[in-house]
Amino acid sequence: MIAAWIEEIKRTTDPEQLGMIIAHNGIVRGTSKAGKAVRAMKLSYDKKKLEACVNDLKKREGIVDIRVWINEGMLNVGDDIMRLLVAGRFRTDVLPVLQELLSIVKKDVVNEEEL
Repeated sequence: MIAAWIEEIKRTTDPEQLGMIIAHNGIVRGTSKAGKAVRAMKLSYDKKKLEACVNDLKKREGIVDIRVWINEGMLNVGDDIMRLLVAGRFRTDVLPVLQELLSIVKKDVVNEEEL
């Protein structure tokens, strides 16, 4: 999925505006941040909040595209939680937006329950 997104963005974006693409792929870990064993994760997300977040971040200087896929339902250890991609001019434009996107998604968009 990420490779296909990258190729599509490269084909459809003005090369003068595209210099950096950064992706994040979150995976269900077998151990929580607190060090407890995790067998699975129940995940849901608010599609309207996600859409609003992406639309807002796409307006940032130097950003040409943002792609997001979030898994839903009962996830097992090793399953993908989400894939995020931010494309833009320079690392200084793209990296902060990816970090902010991930923070917003984790804090305000998804509802995770580790089991």
